[in-house]
Amino acid sequence: LVENFKSRNALSKTRSWFDNPVELDDEDFRDPITVDEIFGHIRHINDPEHPLTLEQLHVVNKEHITVIEKDEVGLSRVTVQFTPTIPHCSMATLIGLSIRVKLLRSLPQRFKISVSIYPGTHNTEDAVNRQLNDKERVAAALENSHLLD
Repeated sequence: LVENFKSRNALSKTRSWFDNPVELDDEDFRDPITVDEIFGHIRHINDPEHPLTLEQLHVVNKEHITVIEKDEVGLSRVTVQFTPTIPHCSMATLIGLSIRVKLLRSLPQRFKISVSIYPGTHNTEDAVNRQLNDKERVAAALENSHLLD
């Protein structure tokens, strides 16, 4: 019995999986992020003016989400375009910031997140898109705990 134990112990020392550790940051072991996963993160965000979600109001949809795991320069990107409920929606900036903050808090840091208004769906889409990419505005939104409620 003792001999059997010694031989098993010796065998386990030679076949240890610790001999070939897996790097946790190894790109081969990353689960890919999908459009469905991105949509799952943002679909339940509540509209600031209505008692409905962005999905229920058709503000966000899967067709306007793009995920690139690695582009030509090695960056991972998520692009979300949303459609405000009306062309003069005064809450478009808040909706866009809510989407951006939700994704920044939900996705790995390797992703560059871009949120914008779907072209032709808002009267001042250029101005809103500039605000959505303003670093100070995004930083303030990240500090706002009520933004995602």
